[in-house]
Amino acid sequence: MPEFLTLLPPDQARDKLLSHLSKAIVAPEPLAVDSAVGRVTAEDVVAPHPLPEFPRTTVDGYAVRARDTFGATDSLPTYLHLIGEVPMGDEPSFEVGAGQCALIHTGGMLPKGADAVVMLEYTQHIVGAGSSRPEIEIFRSVADGENVIRIGEDVAKDQLVIPKGTVLRPAEIGGLMALGITSLRVANKPKIGLISTGDEVIEPGQRPRPGQVRDINSYTLGALVEKSGGEVVRYGIFGDQFEVLKEAAAKALNECDVVIITAGSSASTRDMTAEVIRQLGEPGVLVHGINTRPGKPTILGVCQGKAVIGLPGNPVSALVNGYLFVVPVVEKLLGALPKPKATVQAEL
Repeated sequence: MPEFLTLLPPDQARDKLLSHLSKAIVAPEPLAVDSAVGRVTAEDVVAPHPLPEFPRTTVDGYAVRARDTFGATDSLPTYLHLIGEVPMGDEPSFEVGAGQCALIHTGGMLPKGADAVVMLEYTQHIVGAGSSRPEIEIFRSVADGENVIRIGEDVAKDQLVIPKGTVLRPAEIGGLMALGITSLRVANKPKIGLISTGDEVIEPGQRPRPGQVRDINSYTLGALVEKSGGEVVRYGIFGDQFEVLKEAAAKALNECDVVIITAGSSASTRDMTAEVIRQLGEPGVLVHGINTRPGKPTILGVCQGKAVIGLPGNPVSALVNGYLFVVPVVEKLLGALPKPKATVQAEL
């Protein structure tokens, strides 16, 4: 049998692999939001209430009726009676009427009757002539709603805030907490079994003899899997013995959602990997050879509904093709939304 059956372009090879995994999505699990960064949402998240739940100011200043400030300028200010101060973290007990204002701090609840806030910088605290009642000089007019966030302006009740398949970042964690959502359902981390092969491959902690190399691939690929949202299961290093490798691969296939086999440097090892995949189950090998450099010897297969990927032994080749094929499979299993790829303009 030839070493390569057909060389496919990487996009076509990836699509062929993913098309055989259309129903292969891991089950969800409940998880506390404060432990969910980097996880993928298993369902849509909708807002249980509006945000904010009350009208509040975005600045320090005075809560006013906007129409009471119309026409105010530096040379012809408006004067409003100060009736109190809005308590932080509590609802004001008073109402702002005509010709009145109230001191308010950033984030404070807008009192009834008020519909805008004049920034502190455009005011001056004085005492009215012949009266002990304090007054505020207003040097700039404001419009209705100015310097105010209205109810539901950030998020409306029942609004979709995080779609299913979203990778949770710190920003989403904060948004969930702001809505009082402390737990949600996320996709379970798919288990990715890693098998290294080759008589010349040894553990990283060992001193290599002439002709031996340390195992790099299972650790670079393991890091890639974890970064992509998967859970790594290492099965160790196996020599160029078909039955031993087949037994290890069958065990990994039974225990994991995906199996990755990194081949040694010999052509016989690559052929052995392909034959192992063929014997693990139907449909077996889907792609034997990718039209890329590095990465030509890559093997893509599906056995018993699970992806089995054979990657070259060259560390650069293994990592590059890990990005091309392993990451999309992990994202597929997680149900993650497609990520836009970065592009650059170039002149050919």
